[in-house]
Amino acid sequence: MSVFGESQVDRLTNKLNETPQRITAETVAEAAKVSRAAVSRAFNPDAPLKPEKRASILKIAEELGYVPDRAARALVTRRTHLVGMIVPDVCSPWESQEIDALTTALQAEGFATLLFKTRTDFSMDETLLAYMRGFNPDSVIAFTENVRPHILSRFLDRAVPIYINYLMDEEPADGVRAREPEALYDRIDVDQWEGMEQAVALLAGYGCRRIAYLSGKRDSLAEQARRRTLEVLMARRGLTPPIIIPGDFSYDAGHAGTLDLFRVGEGADAIFAANDESAFGALDALRYELKRRVPEDVKVVGFDDISQSHWRSYNLTTVKVDLEARTRALVRLILRRLKDPAAPALSETVRTRLVVRGTVG
Repeated sequence: MSVFGESQVDRLTNKLNETPQRITAETVAEAAKVSRAAVSRAFNPDAPLKPEKRASILKIAEELGYVPDRAARALVTRRTHLVGMIVPDVCSPWESQEIDALTTALQAEGFATLLFKTRTDFSMDETLLAYMRGFNPDSVIAFTENVRPHILSRFLDRAVPIYINYLMDEEPADGVRAREPEALYDRIDVDQWEGMEQAVALLAGYGCRRIAYLSGKRDSLAEQARRRTLEVLMARRGLTPPIIIPGDFSYDAGHAGTLDLFRVGEGADAIFAANDESAFGALDALRYELKRRVPEDVKVVGFDDISQSHWRSYNLTTVKVDLEARTRALVRLILRRLKDPAAPALSETVRTRLVVRGTVG
């Protein structure tokens, strides 16, 4: 068969088709008639290379089906393009939606994600942390406070972990940051104050005086900050402290706790739930077992504004944590830290606001 008129790429492609083998940077360099180093520079946006030469190399690499070896590149650049996520749960609505949004945003920036799940008490086996170290991630986001920064940092190389910090009383909560001053970490500050203040003002404006708080897991810093903020806001309006309904952020606990509140206790004018999922449990208990009208008899407010909250069956009034804003803030923290690895602790603030729907009104 004649190869007259064939390009160097065509000849190499035909040869490779005859003898299947792994496409290497050297293969691309031969086809493009450049050095091996030039191929490496073409795949590094920060490396000096003429635009037309870079474009030519990348085109030939695409034609040959070449994909750079991430492990080899990591040895040179000290970047793995991996981001670890430590989560307490992967199936609850808020966590699953946040994981989905963050994974999508990180992939758009060229990162892959590693998912690690904690025990039920939010702690993490150190064997698993050691396993994480083997991946040498560029960043690790800890969505749980029980994997403490000074412990996590021991299992990371150059990565600085990111923690979620919850603010209350318009001041930093006594959370991870206060407990771990010796460990460097970056953080997202979730300011619950504004949205919760709007919720309490709305309930008070409708004449609610007996307000129950459907709590989350007792050891959660988010739960502690949420409860304390509600107590302060109610006290400032001259309301009696909230009636506490023990919960754990789940639908079932919200449902059972609401039944107990009305069947054993004296009921309430309103229920403020620590999250939307438990608020759904409260709503179903009120409507179907207790035969209470919502919002005429009892008003219900949730927290988070997960995607199910606007469904007509719930139509839940809730304190919104803007998931898109929180995702963008997390990505910014990762990129800022990679740009300046020696920077002191970095932070971003995410605010909240009340979304009024049919369960209050």
